Amino acid sequence: MIFPTSYVEIIQSLDEFDPKSYAKTRNFGDGQVSRLSPYISRGVISTRQVFEALKARNYPFKLIEKFIQELAWRDYWQLIWVAKGAEINEDLKQPQTSVIHREMPTNIENAQTNIKVIDNAIKNLKATGYMHNHMRMYVAAIVCNNGKSHWKIPAKWMYYHLLDADWASNALSWQWVAGANSNKKYIANQDNINKYFHSNQQHTFLDKSYDEIAEMKCPDVLKSSSYPKLITNLPPVQDLKIDSSLPTFIYNEYNLDPKWRKETEGNRILLLDPKKFSELPMSPLTIEFLINLSKNIPSLQIYTGSYSQMRKTYQMDVIYYKEHPLNTDYQGNMDSRDWLSSIKGYYPSFFAFWKKCKKEIKY
Repeated sequence: MIFPTSYVEIIQSLDEFDPKSYAKTRNFGDGQVSRLSPYISRGVISTRQVFEALKARNYPFKLIEKFIQELAWRDYWQLIWVAKGAEINEDLKQPQTSVIHREMPTNIENAQTNIKVIDNAIKNLKATGYMHNHMRMYVAAIVCNNGKSHWKIPAKWMYYHLLDADWASNALSWQWVAGANSNKKYIANQDNINKYFHSNQQHTFLDKSYDEIAEMKCPDVLKSSSYPKLITNLPPVQDLKIDSSLPTFIYNEYNLDPKWRKETEGNRILLLDPKKFSELPMSPLTIEFLINLSKNIPSLQIYTGSYSQMRKTYQMDVIYYKEHPLNTDYQGNMDSRDWLSSIKGYYPSFFAFWKKCKKEIKY
């Protein structure tokens, strides 16, 4: 699967997306999904922009409500990150139970679970940076609830490979599956996988009833574990050409919006901080993807280093950046992101958040 990186093609993908059958088919491997998530995660387009584009096409709200709700989920996870900060890096609501290690099952990383659609999806993830959302839940359930791994390292492994890597969505979704951010663990059996991904495999370790799966010990195929090698290769450090009489606009891996303050002349810098990538590594494929996306921003220069290093090296009197939980070390003028609604704050329940969000945006 190839995700285009030119802004014209991205907007064309948005314009061509038909959300009408999303609700009925989204959980199937070949169902109707938007494939817009890499662009939302990288800040090229926003949840609000997607919503407004669909609204302008005069779809009845009820017809596309399920898709709009998925946009709200993305904002919801982000708002938890804003409210809780580094707390999302650990079990948020209660400890994950039945954990036997904090590594990655080797046969997940190597795509050797012997469940064909799972193994193929993992291989495809590494090759393309894409995995269907329902498949992500299956993989997380197998790792955490069948393999008894703690969620955090495997979640970082998946984040590393995803083009739409978003730590809030990823970490909190894995915790939801593992029961650390939900009332119960999510499990799936082979029949369920066969149904949604059009396979007919039998005699796997998941070819059991839900009651049996809930009680079973870690299967042999998942017992071997290791710490995955997740290395980010960033561009080499290059000197910047800064006009100190102009404002400076800071972009990063979560803000590559080509429309952001585009009418204002200024220095435009893509800031890639090695320390942040050491904490949340991204694959070479994802780095290549975000750098290609950055080419939509005219005269953008790339700086590999920290914000403080950049400020010490170059004179920048007026600085602008967009709000994000990873930008706490930035100083200057912070612009708000384009959220789906004005609802902010921490809501322990998504549906409590959605109730208020829906009331505001329903048309």
